[in-house]
Amino acid sequence: MIVNDLDETQAPLLDHLIELRTRLLRCVYALAAAFVLCFYFADTIFAILVRPLMEAFPPGQGRLIYTKLYEAFFVEVKVAMFGAFMVSFPVIANQLWAFVAPGLYAREKKAFLPFLIATPVLFTMGASLAYFIVMPTAFKWFLGFQGDKGGLHLEALPGTGDYLDLVMQFILAFGISFLLPVLLMLLNRAGIVTRTQLVAARRYVIVAITALAAVITPPDVISQLSLAIPLVILFEGTLILMRFVERADAKERAAREAAETASGGGGGQPAALRLGAIISPLDVMRE
Repeated sequence: MIVNDLDETQAPLLDHLIELRTRLLRCVYALAAAFVLCFYFADTIFAILVRPLMEAFPPGQGRLIYTKLYEAFFVEVKVAMFGAFMVSFPVIANQLWAFVAPGLYAREKKAFLPFLIATPVLFTMGASLAYFIVMPTAFKWFLGFQGDKGGLHLEALPGTGDYLDLVMQFILAFGISFLLPVLLMLLNRAGIVTRTQLVAARRYVIVAITALAAVITPPDVISQLSLAIPLVILFEGTLILMRFVERADAKERAAREAAETASGGGGGQPAALRLGAIISPLDVMRE
């Protein structure tokens, strides 16, 4: 009997593993194709990424340097990989959703769909804030230290690789941090965290947000506040959204219970299920 049970459960598991491999290969193919495309346009993408620094310099004085012969090539590789991930992300997300969706009920799919839509929207909002507002302001502040210091002329000569790492740090830090509402709402929908608990821990959350902003952003006050303030606003907005969602869930639950009570079959079914759960183990022990 044990061997037969294993043989019967082996085929579905193997089918799931084959499907997972197929989905992952499609993600890899999409990422590889996007990398080839982005590597061809690496100069254009890098010109877009370098614009905040170019605008921070006085007209005609901005420049980047590289001190290693191979640094410029690997910068293009990093730019292509960064752009490839952004371009192929919709395909990767679609493949992951196509693998997970068949195991969800219709109500679970309906509840999960807003999070799937909100994730790229919030990430884009955070990345746009970093690119259009935070980086130009921070770069102008950094370049303000140029001039004569102690009888010497101090000049900013940013390296190409260092600048790219800084830009990627800004964009990813702001983009991923803006997914805080999605994380909190998922925890709330899963029953792990309630709105009451978050309200009670508001002071600790604000301290954690401030510490997070200090760790994942460059060590300047402008960048840290530019990330911490929007995150606090998003946290408060998530609490308001949770209030409406919990009220809607309570109304739906009350309506469902009223319908079950009116049908007359809601009261006896749980007891019958509990009785069956008690009798079944006894029967097995007798046998």
